[in-house]
Amino acid sequence: MEKLETIEQFDRVMKETERFLFVKHSLTCPISQAAFGECEKFAADHPELAVYCLYVQEARPLSNYIAETTGVKHESPQVLLFENGRVVWHASHWAITYGALSEHVGA
Repeated sequence: MEKLETIEQFDRVMKETERFLFVKHSLTCPISQAAFGECEKFAADHPELAVYCLYVQEARPLSNYIAETTGVKHESPQVLLFENGRVVWHASHWAITYGALSEHVGA
């Protein structure tokens, strides 16, 4: 799982990667820690899927930019599945589970 911190990095991924999962993670939230762990397990089991993340405390401008450009209200933790530059599925908080990722993201 590659960490992104800038809008430029995110825009590059949007241009170069047709399908990817993006994770917004809060370093201080226990719910976020649990969700992030589920995402890490899923990413490890699906190496063919590009997975990126940001730490909200370190990349608030990027987090806000993603919310503004996608129209998906910011939450943390949050996962967004991008296909061809659009969000096709997203979830937050306790809805982020390995099972939900398997069902909606597959591989």
